[in-house]
Amino acid sequence: MDTPLYTRLEPAASRRDRVYVQLREEVLSGRVTPRTRLGEVRLAEHFGVSRTPVREALARLHSDGLVERRENGFYVTVPNLPELRDLYELRVTLELRGIARVIEDPGLTHDRAVLTAELERWEKLRADPPVPDPSFVLLDEEFHAALSRASGNRALTESLVSVNHRIRRVRMYDFLTEDRITSTITEHIDIVELLLDGALDAAYRALHEHVGASMEVVLERAQRALTQMALHADTL
Repeated sequence: MDTPLYTRLEPAASRRDRVYVQLREEVLSGRVTPRTRLGEVRLAEHFGVSRTPVREALARLHSDGLVERRENGFYVTVPNLPELRDLYELRVTLELRGIARVIEDPGLTHDRAVLTAELERWEKLRADPPVPDPSFVLLDEEFHAALSRASGNRALTESLVSVNHRIRRVRMYDFLTEDRITSTITEHIDIVELLLDGALDAAYRALHEHVGASMEVVLERAQRALTQMALHADTL
């Protein structure tokens, strides 16, 4: 996803972004079945626009990993749940290792400047929460990368960023409701505060619970979307 989050759209870009957001919502909701070819002409008629913003929207969704290109056009990417679970297991391992290495080695400490900056950023989000939107996944990824970076192992962080990129297309399902946005913000703040207080064991447990809860939500919603894809008639 390559657009700034939660910013006012410029008039010249509004049509392009409107088509992208609406088509993304159709895909994430499961209302577009895997059998439906996402043809530019039909989509342009559906959204009442020319083919250009549709073409741009499809390119962006392809970059997001939400649609895939086949021989005769674009189709919705079907989540591979077994692969997703494996990648999530790897994500949890990488996330927790950042704190574990500091617990195991008394000579290591978290970078307080990085943690403090994250705490300030998420406190601002708590004061003015964004509306539920799949793009929130980018803010979430930034937090977890910063948390890992604060632990001091660059290779660990790079691996985490790579895994998060691979599961991003399905992790978007985690941020479709207000309660998930609110709970994510609160849990991020709690984890950082524990780390700043030096309560490493408690921070480890809180992070484990946080990423584990996210995995269950994502898997459940991804499965629901797959069910919707199988049951809904083609709408586009």
